[in-house]
Amino acid sequence: MPKKFKPGDWVKLKGSPNRPKMEVLKYVSKKEPIFGFINDDTFLECVWYKNGERRSEVFHQNRLIKLNETSGIFKT
Repeated sequence: MPKKFKPGDWVKLKGSPNRPKMEVLKYVSKKEPIFGFINDDTFLECVWYKNGERRSEVFHQNRLIKLNETSGIFKT
């Protein structure tokens, strides 16, 4: 399956309007309880900030949508 995102892309979780925008860090292997490590280039580690605290989580790329712009007036 081809990679849909690259590090630095801004993404959001599909169907979750209240979730913050996240930045893609990298593609990672995901550890599943039954199958062990899955390394098929479809899982992404994403980072975001909530109340000044850095958070990260791993998501399947099909659960994410790419954002075309950053928040605010100016594009960076």
